[in-house]
Amino acid sequence: MRRYRMEMFLAAMVVLLAAGAAVHALWALAAAAALLPAIWWVAAAVREGRLGVDAIAVLALGGSLATGEYLAGAVIAVMLATGRVLEERALRRAQRDLTALYERSPRTARRHTADGIDEVSVEDVSPGDLLLVASGEMVPVDGIVAGGEAMLDESALTGEPLPVEHPQGDRVPSGVVNAGPAFDLRATARAADSTYAGIVRLARQTKAGSAPVVRLADRFAAWFVPVTLLLAGAAWWLAGDPVRAVAVLVVATPCPLLLAAPAAIASGLSRTARHGVIVKGGAALEILGRARTLVLDKTGTLTVGRPQVIDVAAAPGREAADILRLAASVDQMSSHVLAAAIVRAAAERGLTLGPPTAVRERPGAGTTARVEGHEIVVGKAVEAGGAWAAAQRARAALDGAMTVWVTVDGKSAGVILLHDAIRGDAPRTLRRLRLSGITKVVMLTGDRLEVAEGVATILGVDRVRAEQTPEAKVRGVQEEAGVATTVMVGDGINDAPALAAADVGVAMGARGVAASAQAADVVLTTDRLDRLADAMDVARRSRRIAVQSAAGGLALSLVAMGFAAAGAITPVAGAILQEVIDVAVILNALRALASGRGTRRHVDPHTGQLLRRFETEHAELRPPLDAIRNLADEIDSQPDPSVLDGLREVHTFLTRELLPHERAEEQRLYPAIGRLLGDPEATMTMSRAHAEIERLARRLGRHLELATPTGLSSGQLDDLRACLYGLYAVLTLHFAQEEEAYFSLAEGARTRGQQGLSWPSMDL
Repeated sequence: MRRYRMEMFLAAMVVLLAAGAAVHALWALAAAAALLPAIWWVAAAVREGRLGVDAIAVLALGGSLATGEYLAGAVIAVMLATGRVLEERALRRAQRDLTALYERSPRTARRHTADGIDEVSVEDVSPGDLLLVASGEMVPVDGIVAGGEAMLDESALTGEPLPVEHPQGDRVPSGVVNAGPAFDLRATARAADSTYAGIVRLARQTKAGSAPVVRLADRFAAWFVPVTLLLAGAAWWLAGDPVRAVAVLVVATPCPLLLAAPAAIASGLSRTARHGVIVKGGAALEILGRARTLVLDKTGTLTVGRPQVIDVAAAPGREAADILRLAASVDQMSSHVLAAAIVRAAAERGLTLGPPTAVRERPGAGTTARVEGHEIVVGKAVEAGGAWAAAQRARAALDGAMTVWVTVDGKSAGVILLHDAIRGDAPRTLRRLRLSGITKVVMLTGDRLEVAEGVATILGVDRVRAEQTPEAKVRGVQEEAGVATTVMVGDGINDAPALAAADVGVAMGARGVAASAQAADVVLTTDRLDRLADAMDVARRSRRIAVQSAAGGLALSLVAMGFAAAGAITPVAGAILQEVIDVAVILNALRALASGRGTRRHVDPHTGQLLRRFETEHAELRPPLDAIRNLADEIDSQPDPSVLDGLREVHTFLTRELLPHERAEEQRLYPAIGRLLGDPEATMTMSRAHAEIERLARRLGRHLELATPTGLSSGQLDDLRACLYGLYAVLTLHFAQEEEAYFSLAEGARTRGQQGLSWPSMDL
């Protein structure tokens, strides 16, 4: 009942206004009833150190009662109550807490005792206690790995998407999840003093310290209230008639401010919801509309948030596809997050998996099984592997990738490289956000510096702050917020305090942790970063319309105030005129419900269909590209005769699948893209890439024509190797450019936001 008291107050004012036509005393009752809460609102504003436009309403209500202009007072009462109801409904949605963050806190722990293992309250754990952390459980307190090897999912705290191995003796924080087998933990701190408890406290403190946003109307009050009082006083003094002063106050009653801004902002809230973005209140939308700095978490925000296979390197004499197939055959029996990524990669490439037998999973070492009569080990390398293996380790270190080694019958057969791929919609989204007014983009992540810098380079991030703890993230956000209005985007538990510290916190709520969604002011309900750009477009347009409506209403009110001061408008006529101004202002404010131009390209259905068609073909053409580079690697001073067969297969792929795809793009897609972008020259660089791809394919065909039945001549090798490497590089870069520049335009298409964009040199 208390929640809807303002709605009840509005209903009472409307009833009194209508009934007053029969009993005029009811108009006076309405004005008096509205005067009391209005005085309270003004007093509350004064206690906060500000004088809002409600002060004009108080004077107008008091003046109408003093001069007997009861109808004018009743109209003012209805308008005042209406504005409050609209504002309260918008702000009510902003009242959220961090309950999910608190509820996730570990409640119990498994403690070793002389009689076995007892489940005790986490508050009863003391430093020195030996605990058992079962698979899938959260580490209850800070401690040291005391038995076995711990494989921990630390993404909630550090943002690192890949599980981290901790050998015996390593320190581990509370709040991380055991992604491997059970292990023993020696507690080093009580629950209240552990890492996760500190995050909860930090989130609470940060949330409590976030000041509420002052209403848009109060920003105009600094000059409008004094002008109104001076004009009303001057009219009374010059005419000697207090009714003129009341007329000025009635016309000046700030209904355009109290109604226009909430109407535009509420329309914006409705519009963002259509884009799959929930904005928790008008204050958040209004701030989002004037943001200048964007702070982004990396994992799960700019990247997909889960490991993906980016390359399969086969040892000499082996095939990459066969290595992936064997590894997936073994890993289909494992629940490990890396195993799931390998199995998923094999399924995407249409590989048929063999049935594994004698499966044994060893913590920290990998999984062993027999597949097709061979003993396959997937996990850590079992031997030095020579120069080839050393080259793969060096490459993984440079790329910041995790390696999964595959051995066949005790010998290294290949290595699978994985990392967290960049979201396909991230590059275009950042460009759109810069167009919408963002002047600085900062990456704030707990991941390693070299990995973060690799992502930042591709996306054009202005500043990178890597290896950040939750406390450091909060400090970083506060530093940026002290310079400009700042938006923070994240999805993990470690992001919750930083989201609360920002002027506006945005949570990737589709797959993100509930705690970050609770701490945020804005939640993206779909797993698409480009929805943030849509929301910012709506926010800026809604705020612009709100300001235009309020300013226009005030201008009309100022004109009417002049006529009222001259005696041309009575209080009742002023109230009616104010109603007309209100209607005009509200109609203008409701324009925020319609879609604006924004920064998104509006794609017609025909072009959208073409984009989705060629995007699907891209996904099918990507896997064979790896064979081109692998074939170049195999060409040495005395190539194996099988290399010639590989060249024929590559040439067949190019002439029968790839080149027809490129030509179809030239004939159908590129003209449509040119019309969409309003510039037929916009696709010329892509057309030039097509020409280079065709030139290299023809050169490869010419090499095949020059080859003898016994193989390639020595004079062909250097040029052939350069041709293959060049073909791979051009194709990989060209695919990435098309996906980022064109395919991300397709609304509702299967974007690389789902499957991820990798570094060009690392794509399969």
